[in-house]
Amino acid sequence: MFQTGLVSITFRQLPPARIVELVAQAQLQAIEWGGDVHVPHGDLQAARDVQTLTRNAGLVVAAYGSYYRAGHSENEGDAFQAVLDTALALGAPVIRVWAGKMDSDKADSAYRHLVTQDLQRICELAARAGVTVATEFHRGTLTDTAASARQLLLETEHPNVKTLWQPRVSAPIPEAMADLERLLPWLAHLHVFHWRGSQRRPLAQGQEAWSFYLSMASDINLRRPALIEFVQNDEPEQFLQDAQTLRQWCGHFPEPRR
Repeated sequence: MFQTGLVSITFRQLPPARIVELVAQAQLQAIEWGGDVHVPHGDLQAARDVQTLTRNAGLVVAAYGSYYRAGHSENEGDAFQAVLDTALALGAPVIRVWAGKMDSDKADSAYRHLVTQDLQRICELAARAGVTVATEFHRGTLTDTAASARQLLLETEHPNVKTLWQPRVSAPIPEAMADLERLLPWLAHLHVFHWRGSQRRPLAQGQEAWSFYLSMASDINLRRPALIEFVQNDEPEQFLQDAQTLRQWCGHFPEPRR
């Protein structure tokens, strides 16, 4: 039920060819390519080159991890059309975007409306091109909590809006499960990592938590990406160990129905 892979910003210091090599060596299936270093917004040749590298290695592009900020980027010279064109050149079925630049508890109704309006606009543009938009689940945005993220998704009210999910750092397992349950109707991808406090730990140490999260996110009708993001000390060897852990975990779930 899961498509295993890597979020490329895990290794910002490495070139795309080395990342592809590592993911293939790890026997994972997919890559979410970041829009800051590896496939910059608007660099269509880089996007085409990375798509070729990915496909030639027998891998797929799971998403384009853009740094488009709904409510801000369009007016700051980072047009969504350039982001969308890059995603299309990359062959990405999903574009990750960020829901503004403000924590939800600091945002008034006017700010939420600003972000929601832009989300509606970019979701429509992407839908016409056959690409899905998914908000990041992250602090410093209107999707910093599951309650605010759910409210934003409901207010956006567009069939082309989804969300990514990862456990909030330091959230107890029951709280993280409650977050995930609230967002399941819109869930696109999982970003997979294990932290203890602010310290990155080997993924295997998160088995208890991720056994719950993967079970909740499993869906017999689709293959949902579960993508490793962050590894201890940014070490490729640790990534290879984490990838083996993820493959073992996901191997316990049956294939989706055809």
